Amino acid sequence: MSIATAAPELGVKTRIEYDDAPVRQFMIASIGWGIIGMLVGVLIATQMGVWQANFKTSWLTFGRLRPLHTNAVIFAFVGNMMFAGIYYSTQRLVKARTASRLLSQIHFWGWQAIIVAAVITLPLGLTRGKEYAELIWPIDIAVALIWVIFAVNFFWTLARRNEPSLYVAIWFYIATIITVAMLYIINHLSIPTSWTHSYPIFGGVQDALVQWWYGHNAVAFFLTTPILGIMYYFLPKAAERPVYSYRLSIVHFWSLVFIYIWAGPHHLLNTSLPGWLQSLGMVFSLMLWAPSWGGMLNGLLTLRGAWDKLRTDPVLKFFAAGITFYGMATLEGPLLSIKSVNAFSHYTDWGIAHVHGAALGWNGFMAAGMFYWLAPRLWGRRLHSVAAANMHFWLGTVGILIYTAAMYVSGITQGIMLGATKEAGTVLSYPNFLDAVTSTRILMHLRALGGLMYLAGFIILAWNIWRTARGAQAVNGSIEVYVPEKPATMGLGGGFFNAPVIYTTLLLVFLSGWAALPTLPSGLSIVGLVATAMAMSMHKEFTKTSWSAWYERLLENALPFTALTTVAVFIGGLVQIIPTVMISTANNVEGMRQIPYTPLELAGRDIYIREGCYNCHSQQIRTLVGDVLRYGDYSKLGESIYDHPFQWGSKRTGPDLAREGGKYPNSWHFFHMRDPRQISPGSTMPDYPWLFRDKTEIAALPNKLAVQRRIGVPYKMMTDAEIQEACATQAGLIADDLKNAGAEVPPEREIIALISYLQKLGKSEKVTPIESMQAAAK
Repeated sequence: MSIATAAPELGVKTRIEYDDAPVRQFMIASIGWGIIGMLVGVLIATQMGVWQANFKTSWLTFGRLRPLHTNAVIFAFVGNMMFAGIYYSTQRLVKARTASRLLSQIHFWGWQAIIVAAVITLPLGLTRGKEYAELIWPIDIAVALIWVIFAVNFFWTLARRNEPSLYVAIWFYIATIITVAMLYIINHLSIPTSWTHSYPIFGGVQDALVQWWYGHNAVAFFLTTPILGIMYYFLPKAAERPVYSYRLSIVHFWSLVFIYIWAGPHHLLNTSLPGWLQSLGMVFSLMLWAPSWGGMLNGLLTLRGAWDKLRTDPVLKFFAAGITFYGMATLEGPLLSIKSVNAFSHYTDWGIAHVHGAALGWNGFMAAGMFYWLAPRLWGRRLHSVAAANMHFWLGTVGILIYTAAMYVSGITQGIMLGATKEAGTVLSYPNFLDAVTSTRILMHLRALGGLMYLAGFIILAWNIWRTARGAQAVNGSIEVYVPEKPATMGLGGGFFNAPVIYTTLLLVFLSGWAALPTLPSGLSIVGLVATAMAMSMHKEFTKTSWSAWYERLLENALPFTALTTVAVFIGGLVQIIPTVMISTANNVEGMRQIPYTPLELAGRDIYIREGCYNCHSQQIRTLVGDVLRYGDYSKLGESIYDHPFQWGSKRTGPDLAREGGKYPNSWHFFHMRDPRQISPGSTMPDYPWLFRDKTEIAALPNKLAVQRRIGVPYKMMTDAEIQEACATQAGLIADDLKNAGAEVPPEREIIALISYLQKLGKSEKVTPIESMQAAAK
């Protein structure tokens, strides 16, 4: 609400009461969902060392709960925290009440409904089988709709602002809203086969690139940029100090949003991904270190003159530690994107240490600091217990250190053992994959202990906030402002067609040409680079114009600022995605082309994905000596072109399965799925008794095969009867073979379909370049 009075010399004086009810709602939801997500995390960490903790129950296995844990922490805990911080800070930065209370409430309740849907569907095995993008298509549509509602409310509020200029935190919020929408929609493009199942339109290497373009930048623009915006608002407030450097924040923002989007391919180093994309991802990941540390230093140096407060103020403790963890994670990330380092660290627990150091230290501690700062202001009462908040800080810090130390030691151990060779690099030193599993088991227990300590800290936070709010009256902030005259607007043309943008664009174009083009064009690009730099210097010297004045005008106009941000983000995505998506997969197979799955094998593959096997097993043999000696020849582009979704994986708790087909008899897989320790002593894999009870869903196959044909898999037309007959014939052969081996099971059971899929892995046909071209022309 607002009350206006006249003040002719200054304009209209208005008293604004902020709408802080959504802030309280999102904050409480974040704490609640955070505890649930962390509790699930502790359970699955325990399962890594104690397989019995899977309880022989389908919806409690690691493969099904791990996606629930990641989605709960990312979208429920950090998502709700982010919304609370944005709703609170935006109103105060623009000196205007949130535009629509109705949209805020639809946003809140819609987001919680999405989370509840995820909590129900993921343990049931309803998943798309892509990391951080597991939610089924109806929920994906709901996410997009609620995100649009949030965006409308946010930009509507900006349009009604009483503060002419956009503060740095708002810049990061704008980048988050635009980029997350782009990433989420493109990566979730799918064709449904039913209300609970779909296949992504991308497959093989295309799907891998799009997925990690999304996966890496979901970290960037959901877990990083909005939290940086929150840092730029709440840290100066808590420290009662101005941001250290406004100029550094400008460099930090624009370099971060431009560079971050290019770095996704570093998740696919040494794989079948084209080499130029791997190099591109590595180079931009290394470049990312500079802007990331610019933001970290800007945050820490904001505390200058306030370091003494860290002894007594738990809010500043959390903020300072959180920013430090951010700095460590953003140094380690570029390090892990170097090909030689990645060859050692990828698929090991080193990656687990990296992401949890960032998530627990950066996101978790920034959330805790913000909650402790907000609670007294939202309920008009001092924090119930500063001592409990300090206890939370030290519990959380020690918990993170125990967790990450255990995972670093485990990751390094795994990297050494799985890559070690002898006899001049011709023989594996540890041929049994389980040696690396059993050697690190004690570290899995330490991991669970560290996670439990961190969870205990957040339970203390929940109690402290509850005691603070109990019996208190909710308080909405208010402010008196003079409504300023609307500044002269800058259109889109003014945002793009001006000296700073034109010169920056030319510099980037010539720099790219110098780096990517052959000798002669590269030399011409250097000439263009030098000429542009000279022209830019002369332009500034002779016109005596200040580019900072143009930027200040830009900040008073949200539309051109948003448009420039969108372009900065889109460039990297377009350069990476379009060439890979447009390329003919049938014409680029490296001499090997995948043989499409039979109907029964396709059903088995969907069971494999449902059980979350991709969380522990990869299907990508890298171009490394250790991988080739252990699993066979390295994977080619064509060997996964019909995989929708791709299953290259990102962590090997078990061995790679890219060439599993035919390696063992059917009975081996039968007994292995019934009791893994019967076949592989020391295994931490859970039992799967329901696969021997439940029937394969053959009735769904006609729709699934029809969709597979639509997305490019060369299936011939089959009637429902032909599909059933094909499945019955293949299942009967497998069942007869099992019976002869003393493993009798009806042919309609899911275990039969899964075995058929596992025996198909690695089955490809050799093709000549002419055959590839003929296939592409069809």
